Amino acid sequence: MDIASLQAFIAVADSGSFSLAAAHLHLTQPAVSKRIAVLELELESRLFDRLGRALRLTEAGHVLLPRARRVLAEIDDSRRALRNLAGGVAGPLVLATSHHIGLHRLPPVLRGFSARYPQVRLDMRFMDSEIACAAVLRGEVELAVITLPPSVEPPLQALPLWLDPLVAVAARTHPLAQGPEPAAAALGEHPAILPGEATFTRLIIEEGLARLGVAPPVAFATNYLETIKMMVVVGLGWSVLPRTMLDGELVELAIAGLRLQRLLGVVCHTGRTLSNAARAMVATLGNTY
Repeated sequence: MDIASLQAFIAVADSGSFSLAAAHLHLTQPAVSKRIAVLELELESRLFDRLGRALRLTEAGHVLLPRARRVLAEIDDSRRALRNLAGGVAGPLVLATSHHIGLHRLPPVLRGFSARYPQVRLDMRFMDSEIACAAVLRGEVELAVITLPPSVEPPLQALPLWLDPLVAVAARTHPLAQGPEPAAAALGEHPAILPGEATFTRLIIEEGLARLGVAPPVAFATNYLETIKMMVVVGLGWSVLPRTMLDGELVELAIAGLRLQRLLGVVCHTGRTLSNAARAMVATLGNTY
């Protein structure tokens, strides 16, 4: 099994498409198909079932996939270790982050990092924090700057960077924003717009509201906080957002007993060698705390 064939196999498995895999690998579709065919011939096993336009991993494909990921992760780890011997801060750095952090926290960090380490080729990948943690585990990214989960278990390791206070908000014209400070129970009488159920932020919000005995009806859910803000501004519901997103269009609802915050930080894999570029990025991020 050669590296190129394993890369093609993983790309097809992840995308569910030969054409999408080809675009990702900057190859033609016939080239990807040939690599898969060579791998199947070598292993004497069919790796994909082709059902019309749909692709499904066979049993052999399911067995191979995690092993192929580990092989490529070990190869990448070896390359990083060898590059580190040169001592320079250069080469690729694959970094995952959420859209919110990428918009509101990282710009000054990246500006300073790029100015100091111009030889680093930064590959930014935007994804939900939960998906980014899984990408670090699989070795697809070196670092993830994300909303940290309630607990970070080995082999992942987290460096906290920013405390991010969360506040209940509504449009100025919303009923909750009229008159005196609303009681917690009033939140349950109006529809909320919250992050998706599978997100770390949603868990923090629900636990905080539950402590006050509040379980609001959820009108909409999305993982993009900027979208939530827009929907709140036009009056479709109230929400809980980072205090940093408050502006003249939103009003903070001072709810007695509601104290929420999340922790933002960087996650890496302790079982893999960090490149010099990744080490430099962690140091740069640490200087912001």
